[in-house]
Amino acid sequence: MKKKIAVVIVTFNGEIWLKKNLNSLINSNYPIDIIIVDNASTDKTISTIKEFSSIELIQNKYNLGFGKANNIGIDFALKKGSDAVFLLNQDTWIYENTIFNLVEALFENPNLGIVSPLHYSADEKSFDENFNTYFNKFKKEEDTESIRIVPFVNAAGWLVSKECFAKTGYFDPIFSHYGEDRNFCERVKYHGFKIGVVKNSAICHDRIVKLNPNKIELQSKYLVLNQMINCNNSLFISLVQGLKSVFGLSKFHFLNQGVIKTISLFIKLQLYYFNLLLKIGLIVEIRRNSIKGINGVLTL
Repeated sequence: MKKKIAVVIVTFNGEIWLKKNLNSLINSNYPIDIIIVDNASTDKTISTIKEFSSIELIQNKYNLGFGKANNIGIDFALKKGSDAVFLLNQDTWIYENTIFNLVEALFENPNLGIVSPLHYSADEKSFDENFNTYFNKFKKEEDTESIRIVPFVNAAGWLVSKECFAKTGYFDPIFSHYGEDRNFCERVKYHGFKIGVVKNSAICHDRIVKLNPNKIELQSKYLVLNQMINCNNSLFISLVQGLKSVFGLSKFHFLNQGVIKTISLFIKLQLYYFNLLLKIGLIVEIRRNSIKGINGVLTL
């Protein structure tokens, strides 16, 4: 199957992972172009990348965040004629047949817009903690021997077709960090594509999931925002879902934060929600742009 595939990696101070990451890509049995978009790293990330002569390096002057930096790489890849783009986190590595099996699944199933490998943790035996939640939560969705259809999977390793990008657009830069992958998945589904996890393809994600109050607050706000701009629902339903999330997220994080921090989170989410209501015109316009496959025009 002769498809032109580009791998896009956003880096920021990733020197501890990059040699393993890039060596695994070089050993892929499917030919790829590697594009790295660096978010102004201050460690030895750039010198590590330059040890690999075949890599296209784009250096940002500032840290643009995950979504905006990926958009630069995606746009570069598509303009160079890529049929699909494999978005890969810097703290991962792949196996020899990872990309081959993803490409095969994507192009044999034109209803798929995103295909993801299985995400293992660094021990290469157990699933990544967050991935395990997504994968098993949705196992009652469409499930075949080779592919499980899911409504969401995090963007640590996505192969996305150029047709999907053409209809859906890129990551919406209203999300600085966190939330952009969930928003993209909702838009992908609106435009008639499905999201599949390919069971014979895998990556390893070398991370430990840690929560702190600032991270919880930011992720929670973006979940509320995602509910409100979800073009799969009517505006009224989206606003109701956003308000429900204010209560549900506060309750969900109670065990992690205790009473005082949970009350603080609840108040902050209420204020955030009502501040978004004051910008209802922008919310409506962002939803319209999602339907048209346009993003990056408006900011909140």
